[in-house]
Amino acid sequence: MKKGGKRSGSGRKPIKGKEIKVKLPYEVLTDVEDIFEGETLADKVRASVISSIHNTKEKKKKYNVLDLFCGAGGLSYGFKLAGFSIVGGIEWEPSIMLTHKNNFKSRFEFTSDIKNVTDETIKKELSDVDVIIGGPPCQGFSSANRHEKELDDPRNKLFYEYLRFVKIIKPKVFVIENVKEILTKDNGYAKNRILEITKELGYNVNVAVLNAADYGVPQYRRRAIFVGIRSELGITFNFDNLKKVKRKVTVYDAIGDLCYPERQITNQFLAYAKDSDVIYNHNPKFPKEIVVERMKHVPQGGNWKDVPPELWDTQRDNRHSSAYRRLSFDEPSITIDTGHMNYFHPIFHRVPTVRESARLQSFPDSFIFYGNQGSQYKQVGNAVPPLLGKVVANEIMRILTEDQKDEE
Repeated sequence: MKKGGKRSGSGRKPIKGKEIKVKLPYEVLTDVEDIFEGETLADKVRASVISSIHNTKEKKKKYNVLDLFCGAGGLSYGFKLAGFSIVGGIEWEPSIMLTHKNNFKSRFEFTSDIKNVTDETIKKELSDVDVIIGGPPCQGFSSANRHEKELDDPRNKLFYEYLRFVKIIKPKVFVIENVKEILTKDNGYAKNRILEITKELGYNVNVAVLNAADYGVPQYRRRAIFVGIRSELGITFNFDNLKKVKRKVTVYDAIGDLCYPERQITNQFLAYAKDSDVIYNHNPKFPKEIVVERMKHVPQGGNWKDVPPELWDTQRDNRHSSAYRRLSFDEPSITIDTGHMNYFHPIFHRVPTVRESARLQSFPDSFIFYGNQGSQYKQVGNAVPPLLGKVVANEIMRILTEDQKDEE
């Protein structure tokens, strides 16, 4: 130890200096309490930083990821957080693709129908891809269809386009994200067909429904995740290895600072999310006056049932429970949508802004959404929460890194 500090038994006095503030990575903040030993938080942080420095000295391969049907890039960002390199994204809607392009600046950004990417282009431009991710629709898989008709069903066109990329590139791993109902609809027929088809391509595949709130996302959001690993690696993805948070992140944890800037709110989630001095995409969207009047009667956690009958144009008792639902500061958000009046701000009589919604999806403030406001709400509402993607990506990174060490 040449400068600063006091080494035990050295007889040297510590050098006094100015206090230095260091913003630690989110993974350090979340890991120190569970992984590293030490009597104080400072001891734990010190051990974590030393471990991080040691790990960075090790030679690691940079694994490349291609995101099909990428949308704004929630799943892409989760993999980026885990240390993957996002080399490409494919999305047919220009304003949405603009968001992905500007946030990732990948070498292969394709805005058009995915079928317009030729086999030759895939071989030439994307042969070095290690992981393919995306959420292709699979509605056409039904026991009412014969297997030979599945290829002709237009609802399955995009799923088979996804498989075309897998067949040509032969990535080490693929990830398919979908609605949770795919596992149970039609007695699980769609799920079973996906497992059968991908097994034939040479992958060990596992699937589970994950709740984003269990992994640090301030929102209850359940999605089905398929992870396929090439069979020669001799391993099947184990969802039990995914580390859950001890305490769920609440709406207040995520957006309280935007509501009460004078309170100087700090927490682990904000240490990750507040990575920009400028708050983008934060223009309020105000509803009609009658909606405001109705919302004045709805408490946090309440819904349309709290609205006095005389404020409704028609009297009915079969509205969905999510209608006019006001978020509660004390718990994670309900599943947000694309900006409709199904989730209202905890204290204001409006839906959350695009930025507030992005926080609830676990996007950091530096992630900017492009296009008009309607498109921005759509991008946020349809995205995979980055921190949910990150926990899956972390386990994939562990598997690939261990496989690389075995090869060495």
